[in-house]
Amino acid sequence: MAVVVLLGVLLLVIAGCVCVFRDARGGAPRWVHVVAVVTIAAGEVLSRSGKRGRGSGGGGGGGDDD
Repeated sequence: MAVVVLLGVLLLVIAGCVCVFRDARGGAPRWVHVVAVVTIAAGEVLSRSGKRGRGSGGGGGGGDDD
């Protein structure tokens, strides 16, 4: 069941990327433009939430691997 959900999400992501690409080329239908705007907005939201979730732990790398 989880695989089906993940495949559905993957298909939505791919379709959104295709719409962004097609809208960037110009001459796309209005619904393609709407999907592209929603896709870009969702990417921004996820990007900001990911940055906030990491915190300001600083550093720039892993731990002591020696």
